[in-house]
Amino acid sequence: MPLVIVAAGILVLLLLIMGLKLNTFVSLIIVSFLVAIALGMPLPDIAKTIEAGLGGTLGHLALIFGLGAMLGKLIADSGGAQRIAMTLVNKFGEKNIQWAIVVSSFIIGVALFFEVGLVLLIPIVFAISRELKVSILYLGIPMAAALSVTHGFLPPHPGPTVIAGEYGANLGEVLLYGFIIAIPTVIIAGPLFTKMAKKLVPASFTKTGSIASLGEQKEFKLEDTPGFGISVFTAILPVILMSIATIITLTQETLGIEDNFGLAIVRFVGEASMAILISLLVAIYTMGLARNIPIKDIMNSCSAAITQIGMMLLIIGGGGAFKQVLIDGGVGDYVAELFKGSTLSPILLAWIIAAILRISLGSATVAALTTAGLVIPILGQSDVNLALVVLSTGAGSLIASHVNDAGFWMFKEYFGLTMKETFATWTLLETIISVAGLGFIMLLSLFV
Repeated sequence: MPLVIVAAGILVLLLLIMGLKLNTFVSLIIVSFLVAIALGMPLPDIAKTIEAGLGGTLGHLALIFGLGAMLGKLIADSGGAQRIAMTLVNKFGEKNIQWAIVVSSFIIGVALFFEVGLVLLIPIVFAISRELKVSILYLGIPMAAALSVTHGFLPPHPGPTVIAGEYGANLGEVLLYGFIIAIPTVIIAGPLFTKMAKKLVPASFTKTGSIASLGEQKEFKLEDTPGFGISVFTAILPVILMSIATIITLTQETLGIEDNFGLAIVRFVGEASMAILISLLVAIYTMGLARNIPIKDIMNSCSAAITQIGMMLLIIGGGGAFKQVLIDGGVGDYVAELFKGSTLSPILLAWIIAAILRISLGSATVAALTTAGLVIPILGQSDVNLALVVLSTGAGSLIASHVNDAGFWMFKEYFGLTMKETFATWTLLETIISVAGLGFIMLLSLFV
């Protein structure tokens, strides 16, 4: 019965969001209450459970998410992202233009959330496409692949960051292993998949697309933007700080080095929230003050970044509330009991559950959070590496984006595709990322 109740709850959620066009956050809260009542939770405890789930999820995420949004906004508003993209395009040359797009999108994708990166990079892709007279989709698929992979696998993006908090995984390890998985996945889903897509739907590579819906874009003269080196450094500084701390900690554990004040400082600086705060302060200088931009304008960019992510934070909080209902309502324990003694790896189980929920719900972040509510009780029965379970949940939550996902429609409209062409490009692209990601995670699990 618990799984039937969850399935019914997901159907109600779909009806509220897609049928009645109700706000996703409001829908998640309504369904959380309904599922809690159906599971037989004591009425006085339901509101407390929902508040605990919402607060616990946002308590871990809000600081990282908020500071990360500000960092990305400063890089975008200063022209740093444009400098990274155009410099790499010039360095790689026309023959290797796809690889230039992949590398620049990956670097920018580390610092910017998926939707922001897409809106920022698409005008650049269109401009390069016109100049070199190549198909926009030929450049668009590698760009989308890099942005989607960083969104699904790398902190400080919301999915991997919030799931790491729910599972109690080390965020630095998630980042380190995420990079190992992300690079080959981007190569497969980007330049290699483009060749396959060209054979599947050749007509889609003749489309011109339209970015009219993006409105007037802020354009920079390249000489007025920050330098390439400082732009890249600022964008990936959080990754550098977290990676250094993780590598040093893993080395300490492997060699049995005694703890000391120096190592404690390294761990402190490498904590996700501290690393992003330091990076934001660096960005305020490198992307702003060093270029004689008034502090008022810099702070306006930071304020705009928070305004843009407000609803996203609420939706993540609503997903956290639903997750907590599944745990406190006993659904997680029921799933754990079902798989007691099973030889199925928690890595594979998390991917399967997240994939089913992603196809049903559309939102990758909500799918990942709901998966956490079902998988957390199982983790106590296994010695599996928690960072890999985080990544497999992220991989599952990316699969088969279709009509219930905003990304599907964004890709379709910007590149001027038909429904069939969007399924054969965007939906297949997301599925390849999900399946290839799982394959590399399972391979990595043999060594860590």
